[in-house]
Amino acid sequence: MIGRLRGAVAEVGEEEALIDVGGVGYVVRCGSRTLAHLPAPGDETLLHVETQWTESAGMRLYGFSTREERRAFLLLQNIQGVGPKAALSVLDVLPPAELAAAVAREDKALVGRAQGVGPKLAQRIVTELKDKPIVDGPVAAFHAQAVRAPAAPSAAGEAVAALMGLGVAEAVGRRTVEQAVGRLGEEADVAALIKAALQEIGK
Repeated sequence: MIGRLRGAVAEVGEEEALIDVGGVGYVVRCGSRTLAHLPAPGDETLLHVETQWTESAGMRLYGFSTREERRAFLLLQNIQGVGPKAALSVLDVLPPAELAAAVAREDKALVGRAQGVGPKLAQRIVTELKDKPIVDGPVAAFHAQAVRAPAAPSAAGEAVAALMGLGVAEAVGRRTVEQAVGRLGEEADVAALIKAALQEIGK
Protein backbone atom coordinates (compact mmCIF):
# COMPACT_ATOMS: atom_id res chain seq x y z
CA MET A 1 0.00 0.00 0.00
CA ILE A 2 1.27 3.47 -0.91
CA GLY A 3 0.79 6.00 1.90
CA ARG A 4 2.88 8.93 0.72
CA LEU A 5 4.55 10.18 -2.44
CA ARG A 6 7.37 12.69 -2.73
CA GLY A 7 8.40 13.56 -6.27
CA ALA A 8 8.25 16.04 -9.11
CA VAL A 9 4.95 17.20 -10.55
CA ALA A 10 4.89 15.97 -14.15
CA GLU A 11 1.34 16.91 -15.18
CA VAL A 12 -1.78 18.36 -13.57
CA GLY A 13 -5.20 17.62 -15.03
CA GLU A 14 -8.73 18.52 -13.98
CA GLU A 15 -9.12 15.53 -11.63
CA GLU A 16 -5.66 14.02 -11.23
CA ALA A 17 -1.95 14.69 -11.19
CA LEU A 18 1.02 12.72 -12.48
CA ILE A 19 3.83 12.57 -9.92
CA ASP A 20 7.28 11.42 -11.04
CA VAL A 21 9.04 9.49 -8.28
CA GLY A 22 12.46 8.26 -9.35
CA GLY A 23 11.41 7.96 -12.98
CA VAL A 24 8.10 6.20 -12.22
CA GLY A 25 4.94 8.19 -12.89
CA TYR A 26 2.10 7.77 -10.39
CA VAL A 27 -1.39 8.90 -11.39
CA VAL A 28 -2.99 10.39 -8.27
CA ARG A 29 -6.61 11.50 -8.14
CA CYS A 30 -7.08 14.67 -6.09
CA GLY A 31 -9.74 17.20 -5.21
CA SER A 32 -9.67 20.58 -6.94
CA ARG A 33 -8.34 22.29 -3.81
CA THR A 34 -5.30 19.98 -3.68
CA LEU A 35 -4.69 20.27 -7.43
CA ALA A 36 -4.83 24.06 -7.22
CA HIS A 37 -2.09 24.13 -4.59
CA LEU A 38 0.32 21.83 -6.38
CA PRO A 39 3.54 23.50 -7.52
CA ALA A 40 4.38 24.06 -11.17
CA PRO A 41 5.41 21.03 -13.29
CA GLY A 42 9.00 20.08 -12.55
CA ASP A 43 8.86 21.20 -8.91
CA GLU A 44 8.80 18.74 -6.01
CA THR A 45 5.69 18.04 -3.97
CA LEU A 46 4.62 15.76 -1.14
CA LEU A 47 1.21 14.09 -1.17
CA HIS A 48 -0.38 11.97 1.53
CA VAL A 49 -1.93 9.04 -0.32
CA GLU A 50 -4.79 6.62 0.22
CA THR A 51 -4.51 3.48 -1.91
CA GLN A 52 -7.76 1.76 -2.88
CA TRP A 53 -8.48 -1.29 -4.97
CA THR A 54 -11.66 -2.27 -6.81
CA GLU A 55 -12.28 -5.08 -9.28
CA SER A 56 -13.63 -2.67 -11.88
CA ALA A 57 -10.96 0.04 -11.68
CA GLY A 58 -7.99 -1.79 -10.19
CA MET A 59 -5.64 0.24 -7.98
CA ARG A 60 -6.32 3.93 -7.53
CA LEU A 61 -4.33 6.49 -5.59
CA TYR A 62 -6.01 9.47 -3.91
CA GLY A 63 -3.74 12.35 -2.90
CA PHE A 64 -4.06 14.99 -0.18
CA SER A 65 -2.03 17.96 0.99
CA THR A 66 -2.31 17.03 4.69
CA ARG A 67 -2.81 13.99 6.90
CA GLU A 68 -6.04 15.52 8.22
CA GLU A 69 -7.50 15.66 4.70
CA ARG A 70 -6.66 11.98 4.21
CA ARG A 71 -8.24 11.13 7.58
CA ALA A 72 -11.41 13.07 6.73
CA PHE A 73 -11.57 11.32 3.33
CA LEU A 74 -11.51 7.91 5.05
CA LEU A 75 -14.10 8.93 7.66
CA LEU A 76 -16.43 10.19 4.95
CA GLN A 77 -16.15 6.95 3.00
CA ASN A 78 -17.21 4.96 6.05
CA ILE A 79 -20.63 6.57 5.63
CA GLN A 80 -23.14 4.68 3.51
CA GLY A 81 -23.63 6.41 0.16
CA VAL A 82 -20.35 8.33 0.23
CA GLY A 83 -17.83 7.11 -2.35
CA PRO A 84 -14.44 8.56 -3.23
CA LYS A 85 -15.87 11.16 -5.61
CA ALA A 86 -18.40 12.48 -3.09
CA ALA A 87 -15.78 12.50 -0.32
CA LEU A 88 -13.43 14.59 -2.48
CA SER A 89 -16.31 16.94 -3.33
CA VAL A 90 -17.05 17.49 0.37
CA LEU A 91 -13.40 18.29 1.06
CA ASP A 92 -13.33 20.70 -1.90
CA VAL A 93 -16.12 22.68 -0.25
CA LEU A 94 -15.04 22.16 3.37
CA PRO A 95 -11.44 21.54 4.45
CA PRO A 96 -11.20 19.32 7.58
CA ALA A 97 -11.39 22.15 10.15
CA GLU A 98 -14.43 23.69 8.44
CA LEU A 99 -16.05 20.26 8.07
CA ALA A 100 -15.56 19.64 11.79
CA ALA A 101 -17.17 23.01 12.53
CA ALA A 102 -20.12 22.31 10.22
CA VAL A 103 -20.66 18.93 11.85
CA ALA A 104 -20.41 20.46 15.34
CA ARG A 105 -23.24 22.90 14.58
CA GLU A 106 -25.17 20.34 12.48
CA ASP A 107 -25.04 22.54 9.38
CA LYS A 108 -26.28 20.06 6.79
CA ALA A 109 -26.95 22.87 4.30
CA LEU A 110 -23.25 23.73 4.19
CA VAL A 111 -22.26 20.08 3.71
CA GLY A 112 -24.92 19.80 1.02
CA ARG A 113 -23.10 22.37 -1.11
CA ALA A 114 -20.72 19.60 -2.20
CA GLN A 115 -21.38 18.28 -5.69
CA GLY A 116 -23.28 14.99 -5.60
CA VAL A 117 -24.38 15.39 -1.96
CA GLY A 118 -28.11 15.79 -1.54
CA PRO A 119 -29.98 16.84 1.64
CA LYS A 120 -30.45 13.28 2.94
CA LEU A 121 -26.81 12.37 2.45
CA ALA A 122 -25.71 15.67 3.99
CA GLN A 123 -27.81 14.89 7.06
CA ARG A 124 -26.27 11.42 7.30
CA ILE A 125 -22.76 12.88 7.07
CA VAL A 126 -23.46 15.39 9.83
CA THR A 127 -25.02 12.73 12.04
CA GLU A 128 -22.38 10.04 11.58
CA LEU A 129 -19.35 12.32 11.82
CA LYS A 130 -20.46 13.79 15.13
CA ASP A 131 -17.76 13.16 17.78
CA LYS A 132 -15.47 11.61 15.14
CA PRO A 133 -11.81 12.82 15.12
CA ILE A 134 -11.93 14.82 11.90
CA VAL A 135 -9.21 17.15 13.17
CA ASP A 136 -6.78 17.19 16.07
CA GLY A 137 -8.01 19.11 19.10
CA PRO A 138 -11.51 19.69 20.50
CA VAL A 139 -14.27 20.08 17.95
CA ALA A 140 -15.74 22.90 20.03
CA ALA A 141 -12.82 25.12 19.06
CA PHE A 142 -13.64 24.71 15.39
CA HIS A 143 -17.32 25.26 16.13
CA ALA A 144 -16.48 28.58 17.77
CA GLN A 145 -14.31 29.52 14.81
CA ALA A 146 -17.05 28.68 12.33
CA VAL A 147 -19.80 30.77 13.90
CA ARG A 148 -17.80 33.98 13.54
CA ALA A 149 -18.85 36.37 10.78
CA PRO A 150 -17.66 35.02 7.44
CA ALA A 151 -14.75 36.81 5.83
CA ALA A 152 -15.29 38.88 2.71
CA PRO A 153 -14.58 37.01 -0.52
CA SER A 154 -10.93 37.25 -1.54
CA ALA A 155 -9.82 38.65 -4.87
CA ALA A 156 -8.50 35.19 -5.78
CA GLY A 157 -11.85 33.59 -4.94
CA GLU A 158 -13.75 36.13 -7.03
CA ALA A 159 -11.33 35.59 -9.91
CA VAL A 160 -11.87 31.82 -9.81
CA ALA A 161 -15.65 32.32 -9.75
CA ALA A 162 -15.41 34.66 -12.75
CA LEU A 163 -13.32 32.14 -14.70
CA MET A 164 -15.83 29.39 -13.93
CA GLY A 165 -18.53 31.71 -15.28
CA LEU A 166 -16.54 31.81 -18.52
CA GLY A 167 -16.60 28.02 -18.75
CA VAL A 168 -13.17 27.31 -17.22
CA ALA A 169 -13.03 24.16 -15.06
CA GLU A 170 -12.74 24.94 -11.34
CA ALA A 171 -9.45 23.05 -10.91
CA VAL A 172 -7.87 24.91 -13.84
CA GLY A 173 -9.23 28.23 -12.61
CA ARG A 174 -7.88 27.73 -9.08
CA ARG A 175 -4.47 26.62 -10.34
CA THR A 176 -4.00 29.51 -12.77
CA VAL A 177 -5.24 32.09 -10.26
CA GLU A 178 -2.84 30.71 -7.65
CA GLN A 179 -0.04 31.11 -10.18
CA ALA A 180 -1.21 34.66 -10.94
CA VAL A 181 -1.19 35.55 -7.24
CA GLY A 182 2.35 34.16 -7.01
CA ARG A 183 3.47 36.45 -9.85
CA LEU A 184 1.44 39.57 -9.06
CA GLY A 185 1.34 39.41 -5.26
CA GLU A 186 -1.44 39.16 -2.66
CA GLU A 187 -2.57 42.76 -3.30
CA ALA A 188 -3.47 42.18 -6.96
CA ASP A 189 -7.06 43.07 -7.83
CA VAL A 190 -9.65 40.76 -9.39
CA ALA A 191 -9.30 42.13 -12.93
CA ALA A 192 -5.51 41.69 -12.94
CA LEU A 193 -5.80 38.13 -11.64
CA ILE A 194 -8.39 37.18 -14.26
CA LYS A 195 -6.27 38.67 -17.06
CA ALA A 196 -3.13 36.84 -15.91
CA ALA A 197 -5.02 33.57 -15.48
CA LEU A 198 -6.54 33.77 -18.96
CA GLN A 199 -3.10 34.43 -20.42
CA GLU A 200 -1.79 31.31 -18.65
CA ILE A 201 -4.72 29.21 -19.90
CA GLY A 202 -4.13 30.47 -23.44
CA LYS A 203 -0.50 29.35 -23.56
